[in-house]
Amino acid sequence: MQLLETTFWSAGNSRHGMAEQLGFSKSKANALIAGLVEQGLLSEIGLQRSTGGRRPESLQLHAGLGVLVGVDIGATSLDVAVLAPDLTVLAHHAEPADVREGPGVVLARVRGLIKELLARAGFTAKQVLGIGIGVPGPVNFEIGQLVNPPLMPAWDSFSIRDYLREDYAAPVFVDNDVNLMALGELWRLKRSLSNFLVIKVGTGIGCGIVCHGEVYRGAAGSAGDVGHICVDQEGPRCHCGNLGCVEAMAAGPAITRMAVQAAEAGESAALAECLRTQGRIEAIDVGQASRAGDAAANAIVQRAGNLIGQMLASIVNFFNPSHVFIGGGITRIGPLFLAAVRQSVYQRSLALSTRHLEIQYTPLEGQAGLIGAGVLAMQETLKVRGVAP
Repeated sequence: MQLLETTFWSAGNSRHGMAEQLGFSKSKANALIAGLVEQGLLSEIGLQRSTGGRRPESLQLHAGLGVLVGVDIGATSLDVAVLAPDLTVLAHHAEPADVREGPGVVLARVRGLIKELLARAGFTAKQVLGIGIGVPGPVNFEIGQLVNPPLMPAWDSFSIRDYLREDYAAPVFVDNDVNLMALGELWRLKRSLSNFLVIKVGTGIGCGIVCHGEVYRGAAGSAGDVGHICVDQEGPRCHCGNLGCVEAMAAGPAITRMAVQAAEAGESAALAECLRTQGRIEAIDVGQASRAGDAAANAIVQRAGNLIGQMLASIVNFFNPSHVFIGGGITRIGPLFLAAVRQSVYQRSLALSTRHLEIQYTPLEGQAGLIGAGVLAMQETLKVRGVAP
């Protein structure tokens, strides 16, 4: 299945390009590809530009193979999609959710949404090739279970795989949500970058690590749990039990807490008005006030960005990535946050580590986790059983 995997990661490549990528002779590649086309596993989707001589055909996984299901469970959100083998989204639904309600409530909703979306896209459960699920906590990838997740303790050791096997024969793969964002960016880039980080800033803070072109999960699945790196030993107590974690000081809830304090202290008319009319303040409100020139909101955004940049500087010095992509709900807060992160990283990191470093918001934006879930489902399904449903 090496050829199918290569096609998935470099869709649109030609027979000659595939032969070069895999180190096969032209005759061997042509024979293998012809066989896979005949079996209905690959399809030729049109002619590429000629570079002299006959124009080559582009290849991709056959659309008739079936569909993938991607599920991105956030601390406060739920995204479910049905995707084609080339990761085209065929049906999608997003809604607020609360993981603290426990796996029974959340996964019952996931199960219902998958059924609805399959029907909307015109597919049945038997046509599902694989299911990829992202969750906001450390995951033992081999068994697909969360391990002591700080944000969702009721999910500890719950088998999401077994729960969904009642309805689907397709394999189910579970991973940390930010690892799936990293997979989504890796697929978008067609593995053109080998060493980069994806930081998700929302209710919590996590990091997806791509090392030598693969997502690095660590010995027990907790690699990238950067939200609990201490940035102030005198800081507030985090839900993990320690003091001064960057998550407790700069994630979404910390930003809203600082905003409420500023509003109540009379430091910001805009935030006070928001609190009066809505009864609450969200991170996006802080971003809007900041863009309107509110000094207190600007200070909050800059403080959060500086603290996250302080944490990131240590990671950059240690790992030396070429790129850092920042995603999650916090991206809606605006450009000042990104500028503050960049300034802090460049100020605190070694010159050699930042010489060619690029820090930007994730190009896939809110879809990174869903696309990554589809990548996980397709990649792992190809590894464990080819593509036969």
